[in-house]
Amino acid sequence: MKKISTLVPLLALPFLSGCDVQSQQRIGGIISQASQYGNPTTAEIGQGLKQALEIGVGNGADRLSVKDGFLRNLAVKILFPPEAQQVEKTLRSLGLNALCDNVITSLNRAAETAASEAKPIFVSAVRQMTLTDATNILLGQNDAATNYFRRVTSEQLAARFSPIVQASLGKVGATKYWSDLASRYNKIPLVKPVNTDLTAYVTQQAIDGLFVEVAKEELKIRSNVSARSTGLLQKVFGYADRNRR
Repeated sequence: MKKISTLVPLLALPFLSGCDVQSQQRIGGIISQASQYGNPTTAEIGQGLKQALEIGVGNGADRLSVKDGFLRNLAVKILFPPEAQQVEKTLRSLGLNALCDNVITSLNRAAETAASEAKPIFVSAVRQMTLTDATNILLGQNDAATNYFRRVTSEQLAARFSPIVQASLGKVGATKYWSDLASRYNKIPLVKPVNTDLTAYVTQQAIDGLFVEVAKEELKIRSNVSARSTGLLQKVFGYADRNRR
């Protein structure tokens, strides 16, 4: 038996021929909508998912790569490393708030600079995705795409971000601010000297922040019908809504 989406246009043809132009257009739209929500082909699943993910990862990277992209986003803002939080608390109690604020600002500026390099890495991962990957992601959990990107891009992101972060830390003054901070703190009697690899810390925080934004974009396209801006996306993700594991 033929699919309903195939039969509808065939059954409607004689009826359409007897209608005026306006009615034909209205009925044609209904037929198109019925066909649109039929099951997508495997190729359409791959094309639709890649289209959605390429837009999503681009949006996420763009939001973080502008000034204050990290600093004003509480979900990804980079704070003092965990092992240095006592340092911050102690120095602020001594009235050195400006020094602590300068450190935080400079760490986030370095991450914002690095984030601008993320988009081509993500886009490459999307375009190399297999049809099996695409189907598994489409019908998987709400974070299936985010987990895929974390698995296949983390190593590349770290390699690309690390030298950029290192250069940016020096350019925005983070290295100097951190050195001043550590020097002030280490002079306090009986404290344990702070020794943090800032480049490694900011690189990892920048990568984690990117995945937070990618996850937001993934959830948006899965849960918000209005975010499905093309017929292909509506068809593919409508199919996913009906068949989600």
